[in-house]
Amino acid sequence: MKILMVCLGNICRSPLAEGILQKKANEAGLNWIVESAGTNGYHTGEAPHHLSQKVAKANGVDISGQVSRKFIAEDFEHYDKIYAMAHDVALDIQKIAGKKFNEEKTDYFLNELYPGKNNNVPDPWYGEEDGYVEVYDLIDNACNSIIKNYFEKQLQKQLS
Repeated sequence: MKILMVCLGNICRSPLAEGILQKKANEAGLNWIVESAGTNGYHTGEAPHHLSQKVAKANGVDISGQVSRKFIAEDFEHYDKIYAMAHDVALDIQKIAGKKFNEEKTDYFLNELYPGKNNNVPDPWYGEEDGYVEVYDLIDNACNSIIKNYFEKQLQKQLS
């Protein structure tokens, strides 16, 4: 499975989600590829925000090798699931994708934790380190739900 995490700049939220979910998938023995992108492209080519890196590293996740890139319409051809970190990002994904947009492949990231609520992952960009810690914890919990929900669906398929 190939999963794409998308936020605005691809330097705060989506790199954390990429790193956390990739680590959890690897630990669960899942052969997943998790990547990330941003809808605005302002930080293309940059490493994740230093506070995202710091908080990730403190939790045993290394995101220092990631490089920001812009979300493109062709991402719908390469990924099985595309998660939006917030409402404005979801709208941007649809706008950028145009005719390639596939509603079945997209969802709000936090719907894995709070189904159907379409909640936003807060953007820690303008805040201090504690905001990054809060966002890390929220993303970590949602990634746990993604893994749990995946295994539950697999079990349901086996029982059917």
